Amino acid sequence: MTCASCVGRVERALRKVPGVQDATVNLATERAHITLGDAATQADIDAILRRAVRNAGYEPRSVAEQEASEESKSPWAGFMPVAIGLLLSAPLVLPMFGDLFGQHWMLPAWAQFLLAAPVQFILGARFYKAGWHAARALSGNMDLLVAIGTSAGFGLSLWLWLTAHPGHTPHLYFEASAVVITLVLLGKWLEARAKRQTTAAIRALHALRPDVAHLMGRDGEVDVPIAEVMAGDKLVVRPGERVPVDGVVVEGHTQVDESMLTGEPLPVVREAGSQLTGGSINGDGRIVMQVSAVGSETVLARIIRLVEDAQAAKAPIQRTVDKVSAIFVPVVLVIALLTFLGWMAYGAGVEAALIHAVAVLVIACPCALGLATPAAIMAGTGVAAKNGILIKDAEALELAHRVDTVAFDKTGTLTVGQPRLIAFHVEPSAAELADQSAVLAAVASVQSGSEHPLARAVVAAAKERGVAIPEPDGVRAVPGRGTEGEVAGRSYLIGSLRWMQELNVDLGALAAQATDLQEKGATVSAVAERRTSGLVAISLLAFGDEPKPGAMEALAELKAQGVRCVMISGDNKGAAYAMARRLGLDPDRGEVMAEVLPGDKAAAVKQLQQGGHVVAMVGDGVNDAPALAAADVGMAMGNGTDVAMHAAGITLMRGDPKLVAAALDISHRTVRKIRQNLFWAFAYNVAGIPLAALGFLSPVVAGAAMALSSVSVMTNALLLKRWRIREEGSSSDRAR
Repeated sequence: MTCASCVGRVERALRKVPGVQDATVNLATERAHITLGDAATQADIDAILRRAVRNAGYEPRSVAEQEASEESKSPWAGFMPVAIGLLLSAPLVLPMFGDLFGQHWMLPAWAQFLLAAPVQFILGARFYKAGWHAARALSGNMDLLVAIGTSAGFGLSLWLWLTAHPGHTPHLYFEASAVVITLVLLGKWLEARAKRQTTAAIRALHALRPDVAHLMGRDGEVDVPIAEVMAGDKLVVRPGERVPVDGVVVEGHTQVDESMLTGEPLPVVREAGSQLTGGSINGDGRIVMQVSAVGSETVLARIIRLVEDAQAAKAPIQRTVDKVSAIFVPVVLVIALLTFLGWMAYGAGVEAALIHAVAVLVIACPCALGLATPAAIMAGTGVAAKNGILIKDAEALELAHRVDTVAFDKTGTLTVGQPRLIAFHVEPSAAELADQSAVLAAVASVQSGSEHPLARAVVAAAKERGVAIPEPDGVRAVPGRGTEGEVAGRSYLIGSLRWMQELNVDLGALAAQATDLQEKGATVSAVAERRTSGLVAISLLAFGDEPKPGAMEALAELKAQGVRCVMISGDNKGAAYAMARRLGLDPDRGEVMAEVLPGDKAAAVKQLQQGGHVVAMVGDGVNDAPALAAADVGMAMGNGTDVAMHAAGITLMRGDPKLVAAALDISHRTVRKIRQNLFWAFAYNVAGIPLAALGFLSPVVAGAAMALSSVSVMTNALLLKRWRIREEGSSSDRAR
């Protein structure tokens, strides 16, 4: 494909295939992303899709073929046709420079013909082939414009030569057609080189996967291909080697470099029970790991899929460009015809009129328009992935630059998310029933099967105090409220104070203590026992959490950029407000939304969206998924759940709040590049077409300008690769 018109034609061809719901084609990556309906189950769908692409005039290639081709290419791959074109065109252009110094080195007409013909019909055959397919499909593209324009110049020269009077050498335009084709080929070659740089991030991620793993078999360590590794296998990872797949450390102690996956520059400690991510680099310790995921289920494979999907998707602004490109070539053909007729009417003659029309055809090629958006998106998503920011779709990338409000989940996002039991009070009248250790044992028993952070904190506290935890019976979770269950024939309810109020449980002497603990910023839960007389409060549990390192600075940076920050928490107002003040948020200015049930977080986001605000939601848990989906832009912490990451448009691999500002920043810069590219692409055509039509540009100059426009768009997009995140959390000012 050569321009945006090609993209439209391939998309239309693919969408006509039975069973295809949608097809999106990316000019920069030269890939099609196809969505199939349930009915598309025939085994030969791949062959049908390939045939549709070929019938549209293009050569289909599988992703594997393309990747193998890209990996084997040297920086000078594909330059041979350009070099031949330059060698054959140089003698044709040299006399033009001689005229500047009063030297007349004009070659004989037959010599010009012999030099220009191979360029026109051999090197330029690709333009005729693609242009013919476009014409048969009743559409146009860059190839059609180049083929028509250069053929007109070549044909005019041939006609002038053959009809010239004997002894008279007319002015010929063989050099124009040859140079235009050579310059277009040069531009396409430079463009292809730039494309390979935009896909460097994907290739770097693929390179993280080692080819061989050291399997612990019956006879010791055996080297096996990575494709043969299965979940449950035990692998040895030696010092300095890459971790082959995802798994858990079962023996050894080491430090692992995960910078290529998360952007975190410092190695992290990994010991028995720690998770390992395939693609990370082992430090100086020999470890044995048990495989938990292989192939497409590994974290690295999912990252690659996310980046590829983001680069394949079209930003909303690109859809507008595609609509313009669809009518662009027919309009240019009309303008070229009007230019020819206008100069003829002016009395300039067939020769001059045709040359001016050729200049219009050559300069108007919509290459830069087709590359402006995808090139910037590829560069932006690639450099973001390298810094630990995974952008799932282009729409999230484009929309993030408009965010003016960021809502943060509290636990696990702004705080460490590992609360600990800081206070445990038993109601005095309960002492006759059991001592404090027995009550703690019963509470830990009911909570032992829960994954909730507060439940884990209770179980951990019981183990620390050496309390034996009995087996519970009939445990039932009450979403957003708590847990109930039976231990040794007694029935207990453990949950929030709000739940106790809903159940009309009288806290009695514990009420004053609960208020005091809440005012100090603790999260307070109550324990009630179900008796024949009703529910009786027997204990209070107070939990404390710590802010994540850098969370306060991250919020301050967002505020400095004019972004409003809001913390959403299910905690009571006292605990939520106390943590908010530690983080630098002001409850009096509406920067805290407390006592929000998990199911109501999405409604809280919609409340923030009222008034036309563009809201980003940042969370990490399963209960954050509806809010992440409801927000204009969802950002999931990479240390959170898969459900949250699936619902979000952006994943922050390090789980670091400072990456929120960085994600908004790379969005700003990418959208700025898109706008710059589109401005120059449109400005170039808006200015170039009238100049060519009025006779101020020759076909040679027009060809050079057309090639330069595509290269300039790619080069401008590649400036995004210089973007970095500063250590203190603010983004680099480079890549403007």
